[in-house]
Amino acid sequence: MSETSRRKFLAAAGVGAAAGTVAIATGGAAAGATTRPGATREPVLAVVPDHRSGEVRLLVGEREVVVHDRDLAARIRNAAGGE
Repeated sequence: MSETSRRKFLAAAGVGAAAGTVAIATGGAAAGATTRPGATREPVLAVVPDHRSGEVRLLVGEREVVVHDRDLAARIRNAAGGE
């Protein structure tokens, strides 16, 4: 399955809380963050496969960025209504 198709599927299927996935609209709305000049205006999809590992996969447009941050993974999981 191509990256684009996978992103469309995840967004359309609404797997949000069940898969630990949270869609974050950029523009400074997430957790009081501010947008730096030149920042992307594309939607960002954050995927947390296992919050205990601290891995967060960010799908930004056609790119995928992997970040290891346990606090961020836990905050996304909590925002999604995780246990």
